[in-house]
Amino acid sequence: MAGSVQASPGFSLTPAPSKVTLPGNYISDFNFLNQYLPDTYEKEFERYGNRSVASFLRAVGAELPSNSDLIKWAEQGRLHTQYTGITASTFTTGQQVFTKDNVNFRVGQTVILSSSTDDVTKKGIITAVTSTNFTVSYYTNEVSAPFTASTTTDVVAFVYGSEFKKGTNGMLNSLEAESDIFENSPIIIKDKYEVSGSDMAQIGWVEVTTENGATGYLWYIKSEHETRLRFEDYMEMSMIEAVPAVDGGANSAFDQGFKGTEGMFYTIEERGNVWSGGNPSTLADFDAIIERLDKQGSIQENVLFLNRAFGFDIDDMLAAQNSYGTGGTSYGLFDNDEKMALNLGFSGFKRGYEFYKTDWKYLNDATLRGGLTADKVNGVLVPAGSMTVYDQVLGKNATRPFLHVRYRASETEDRRYKTWMTGSAGGASNSDLDAMEVHFLSERALCTMGANNFFLFKD
Repeated sequence: MAGSVQASPGFSLTPAPSKVTLPGNYISDFNFLNQYLPDTYEKEFERYGNRSVASFLRAVGAELPSNSDLIKWAEQGRLHTQYTGITASTFTTGQQVFTKDNVNFRVGQTVILSSSTDDVTKKGIITAVTSTNFTVSYYTNEVSAPFTASTTTDVVAFVYGSEFKKGTNGMLNSLEAESDIFENSPIIIKDKYEVSGSDMAQIGWVEVTTENGATGYLWYIKSEHETRLRFEDYMEMSMIEAVPAVDGGANSAFDQGFKGTEGMFYTIEERGNVWSGGNPSTLADFDAIIERLDKQGSIQENVLFLNRAFGFDIDDMLAAQNSYGTGGTSYGLFDNDEKMALNLGFSGFKRGYEFYKTDWKYLNDATLRGGLTADKVNGVLVPAGSMTVYDQVLGKNATRPFLHVRYRASETEDRRYKTWMTGSAGGASNSDLDAMEVHFLSERALCTMGANNFFLFKD
């Protein structure tokens, strides 16, 4: 009989933080009028393990300085151009006119034309080109229009070469190299932690620890370090989730002067590839993904960052390829025995391209993406390696990771990750405030280069 995880008791979504640190935040569960003291555990139990989710960009990207409010780069365009949505027009014996605005075809070039409506593919040579149409003379004997004039609007055409007669002039006009110019702007991210001087002098009975190894019986140490870890998560999540502000009318973020920035999810949805309607869980599904990648940059190695369910779907898909795997126990090295811990997972596979998979904690965390049900992201495919682009700051070609962060910096100011203290406590002595304020700031933007090689997997 099938079971399920019960809704109650569940997981806490707000286990710790409050806006300020006050004496009431300190753990105190004693009634000192009671003659019996309880046994106490001094060390705080880490029930959620490592709670930070900031690891994705460190694994796949790099951080580079920038000294401008605007980051621009050029990416190579296609070497060849295929035009779609061409309309078949006037036919005379052996020749036909096709309507399409501003094609870069030139007289003398040979083309392939194809239509699914007429179920026909023909080859010919360009004999005339205007701003709105081009004329093709067929190589084959055509006494009637191979493409139905005026009704066929799905003709596809591309150049495969050229032909010139003896003693004629060369090619008319030339083609300029095509490139796409992309840009992004950095945003300023801030946070602050504050504790009064009196609270800093209060000793707690619980030994606190944080993910970065800080320990002590001073509760404010824990709170300060958690603020720092939380800010580091914000820096990464902002680069993943951010969207540019658009004019949404009065009171919109754009109207109030906020500009936003292009995060990874936004960029992939705009210029990359998106899989929706459930996880790809069969080889046929991945064949469709591979077919799309073939039409893009064809990067040989790719990394899949997945939530748990998607990871299991891929494990099940790969296990099913073993003809002896019905029981789920014989794939791998086929040397399992009753005393061996059975490995039911896979780290990757190769099918045309190499795909390596890993869990992405951010997509599993119940307080973050793992707690969403609408517009849910199940994973992302990131190409491995780097690409060459023209960097307008450097003024030359540069090799950059497909995914990397640019932060504001100059010879006198580095805004990658700034932190400073103000107040009159905890070592600070620059104001009359009886407290210690720890400030955090970063100014950064994410450059998603070659977004056409990325895949976003959504429900």
